[in-house]
Amino acid sequence: MDSDLSLLQKLAIWALPVLFAITLREVAHAYAARAQGDDTATQMGRLSFNPLRHVDPLGTVVIPALLISLGGFLMGWPKPIPVNFSRMRQPRRGIALVALAGLGANLAMAIGWTLLLRIALEAGEAPGVWMGLRYMSIAGVSINLSLFVLNLIPLPPLDAGRVLIGLLPPPQAQSLARIEPYCFFILVALFLLPAFRELLFWPLVIAQGLLFAAFGIDFSSLL
Repeated sequence: MDSDLSLLQKLAIWALPVLFAITLREVAHAYAARAQGDDTATQMGRLSFNPLRHVDPLGTVVIPALLISLGGFLMGWPKPIPVNFSRMRQPRRGIALVALAGLGANLAMAIGWTLLLRIALEAGEAPGVWMGLRYMSIAGVSINLSLFVLNLIPLPPLDAGRVLIGLLPPPQAQSLARIEPYCFFILVALFLLPAFRELLFWPLVIAQGLLFAAFGIDFSSLL
């Protein structure tokens, strides 16, 4: 898609979609937590549209750089929103809803970028603003679906892990919650395995294909 672009052009294309992806999903988490009665994220300044408040050195910088160096696809995560279950009116229900808000935010952004891609494609392929929007839209779909797929891994603090904590019986939920401090180290080890990266690659490709098909976009024309 962008093999003919310079490094500076690639950075310009990816910058805005990445900033939107990491910022809006964490703001969605923070809003959902506050709606459930927990204002911890708000008090810590995380209910903010400033992307620097949501950057995680490992998930936002190290892991993507490692995957690129290994020839893999872009994958990463922002700094998790702090959540205090005890402040929620219904803690188990609340933590699941907070997690689902993050997944919903990334899915909504992927749909929005796909709509922009359809508009850009209909405007033609002449160099200029519309071509730039086309590349940026593809990047927006890619990063948001990557975050969506990554967060389907059932490990807290990833969203699917948090949903399981809210749904499992208390003993099993507590056991799963104890894994949270080690989650990122587990993910680093897993990402070093080609089979694991392959396992994540296919859901990402399928999700992107379904999304493009829903908007009448020919995926092969974008290669």
